Amino acid sequence: MREKTSSESTKAQRQGASDPTVSRILEVAERLVQTRGFNGFSYADIAAEVGITKASLHYHFATKAELGRTLVVRYTDAFTAALHKITATVPAAAERLRAYVKLYNDVLRKERMCLCGMVAAEYGTLPTPMQAALRVFFDLNEGWVAALLDEGQREGSFGLRAPPAEAARMLVGALEGEMLVASAYADPGRFASSAELLVAQLEDGADGRAEAALPRAARRRGVRAAPPRESGSAARRAATR
Repeated sequence: MREKTSSESTKAQRQGASDPTVSRILEVAERLVQTRGFNGFSYADIAAEVGITKASLHYHFATKAELGRTLVVRYTDAFTAALHKITATVPAAAERLRAYVKLYNDVLRKERMCLCGMVAAEYGTLPTPMQAALRVFFDLNEGWVAALLDEGQREGSFGLRAPPAEAARMLVGALEGEMLVASAYADPGRFASSAELLVAQLEDGADGRAEAALPRAARRRGVRAAPPRESGSAARRAATR
């Protein structure tokens, strides 16, 4: 039995929106990937939970590789929609970044992992089309975060010690990695506190850059730079005093 092409896989994904069986297959498969990993379940597991035969499952998704690619594309599409919503509804750069972090935190609180982060751990065993789809997800996230960090730096909300693209790679990698560690401890709060520290350091860096921009003579006289506005992390610390 041949594997479906990329165009056929996309067609199958669109059909899932109207075919309740396909939708159920994708929902079950997504949860299994997020909790067990791509190599941690079989077609028999999906068929048993959905209540169909393996032959019926193969009719909709000829191979597990084709199902896996569809899952990654579907997850990427959902993430894209979430990023568009954040961009449209959250004006401040720092709060936009926190809304981005919340996407990961919400997944972890459901006792799941980021689907693409989970699959990335098995990258070497994945078929080539699935590997390519996975890179699209990370390129999307790193590009969106890089643009946000660049905007925040220009408006004075963030202080970066590296170019926005490099800082974005670090941030996305840190969030994915911290999800794994927090999952090992069964403690979503661990992820939330670590992620908040990452954002707070970016905000505090903006204050530090403003101070460094003062002329040396002014710094010797004890003159301090006034940041363009109070950073979110500073405001949070003040509120707890």
